[in-house]
Amino acid sequence: MALRVAVTLGLPDRLRDAAAPDRLAAELDASPVALELLLNHLVTLGVVEHDPAGYRTTDRGAALCADADNRLFDLLHLDAAGGRAELAFAELRHSVTTGRAGYPRRHGRDFWADLAEHPRLRETFDRQMVDRSRAWLPAVVAGGDWARFATLVDVGGGRGALLAAILAAHPGVRGHLVDLEPTATEAARTFDAHGVADRARVTAGSFFDPLPTGADAYLLCDVLHDWDDEHAHRVLARCAEAAGPTGRVLVVEPVGGRQAGTAHDLAMLVIFGGRERRVAEFRDLASAHGLVLDAVTDLAGRCLLEFRPG
Repeated sequence: MALRVAVTLGLPDRLRDAAAPDRLAAELDASPVALELLLNHLVTLGVVEHDPAGYRTTDRGAALCADADNRLFDLLHLDAAGGRAELAFAELRHSVTTGRAGYPRRHGRDFWADLAEHPRLRETFDRQMVDRSRAWLPAVVAGGDWARFATLVDVGGGRGALLAAILAAHPGVRGHLVDLEPTATEAARTFDAHGVADRARVTAGSFFDPLPTGADAYLLCDVLHDWDDEHAHRVLARCAEAAGPTGRVLVVEPVGGRQAGTAHDLAMLVIFGGRERRVAEFRDLASAHGLVLDAVTDLAGRCLLEFRPG
């Protein structure tokens, strides 16, 4: 929590140039005595060090700066979606005993309602998703046989990083992304920046509502694990409805027992009331909507599950 508060107050950035605690306290409207207690503990942690002018950020502490490009800033900042969400772990007992998310108990509304209420949270969440995808996106693009689909709908596709990469790698594929505003607008900018805007459409909307029909495949990347079974069924029902008798439904996610870590499994529970499902659970979910699991491909950190109409 000391690191979270330090990041939220911007101390690693402010202390790139050494500063005295009383000056910092005045800038931050903080208690001088309490702030120095925090700074001294940050010295113990190796994040800042004593300096003749006060305190200065160490090389280790620089990893917590806003421009460090390592995702730590958004995961720790208490006013960012990631940092705020992890506070829900204080409600882990509630989640384990009820099977429900701890986030609403902690913050008074569920995660998605919180994002809708606070544009700043939505912005940091979208950025966090783009940052997270850097590690596994190349493997997903390389590991899927995307070229066989003339049209691909990315359902809940965020800012469009994955669909843009697929379209760039496969000039014969046309894409259509569906997500809420303002994320959908950002996706259009992504397609333009990647030079694929002529083959990419964007629709602002929810995956709980009817989806564009008639595409060859419908992609759900890191969507279903954010939801309990009731909502996951609703998403899959919309995909199966739109895909019709010939379309495919593709799910890219960490899969329990294969690519999912146990810590992330608990995060899905506490924050969303979801989980990293196992292959058999995906098979059962999909079968309720007339979908048959055709193939499972292990990728770096994710699995690709392909479903066909039964």
